[in-house]
Amino acid sequence: MKKNKTLDFLMDNGVIILVVILVIVTSFYNKNFMTWSNWSNIIEIMSYRLVIALGIAGCIITAGCDLSAGRMIGFGACISGWFMQKAGSGKLYPNLPEIPVILIIILTMLICGAFGSITGSFIAFLHVPPFISTMAMMEVIYGLNLILTPKNLGGYRDSYKFFYKTSFLGIKPGIWIALGMAALTWFIFNMTRHGKYMYAIGGNPQAAEVAGVPVRLTLVLIYMKAAMFYGLAGFLIGVQVNGASVNTGLGYEMEAIAACTIGGVSVSGGRGRVSSAFIGVAVFEILKTALRFLGVNNNIQWIALGIIIYIAISLDIRKYVAKK
Repeated sequence: MKKNKTLDFLMDNGVIILVVILVIVTSFYNKNFMTWSNWSNIIEIMSYRLVIALGIAGCIITAGCDLSAGRMIGFGACISGWFMQKAGSGKLYPNLPEIPVILIIILTMLICGAFGSITGSFIAFLHVPPFISTMAMMEVIYGLNLILTPKNLGGYRDSYKFFYKTSFLGIKPGIWIALGMAALTWFIFNMTRHGKYMYAIGGNPQAAEVAGVPVRLTLVLIYMKAAMFYGLAGFLIGVQVNGASVNTGLGYEMEAIAACTIGGVSVSGGRGRVSSAFIGVAVFEILKTALRFLGVNNNIQWIALGIIIYIAISLDIRKYVAKK
């Protein structure tokens, strides 16, 4: 029994254990890896990655997915960028008014959320598989962004840069925002009817509907909320790099799905927590950074990350089969 429990523990946490070992090896190989500047950089990147993972986690818990996340992030970055460019030469839309940063964030999230609700409506009311519905929205958003943002954005107002470069208690605003969204998501998942409905749908949508769960409305809200999170992530990326383009966020949805799976959000549906997204994002970012510090070729890094995803999903399916 003890051997079986030990084996189960190693299998269930194999990826995390591997990353811990990799951190130890990397710290001996390169002393700069354990410096505060490196880890503060990792934490900053994790902030917007966590927001993306929190959004997509709800979709995965209902046994769905969201392939539009990456393009929606780019759309959110461009929307906020339109408003944040300085007046004068080079501003894409010179007639747009200068509005406070907080209003830009809200507007960006609302616009992205509107498109997310369309995706959710197709899934909920027309029974279009999430894979197809979100892939279609991915193409729509990309095409729309190409039309509305024909050139790269830059030259942001000082208030935009100031918003990200300041700190409170030594922590930058982007990180505080990510922590706030994590707390909000935890509350939604654990303390609201919507959260209970979400897990019920992921466990068995037919049984949930028979039990009186508003399945259609819940699915629409889940995909709308996810898109709002992507819009916020786009804003955070834009302030960090001081610019945006239609290709901002390209491919980020795959890493977010992988991070959620590594952390314990089940692709089979019905299981997953906020801590799962946090752990998965941390593992993914630490893994990528460690590989760079070890001098691993960039092309080989992609292979290594792909193998990690294979392992994580295989372990998740193993746990699902064991429960069955």
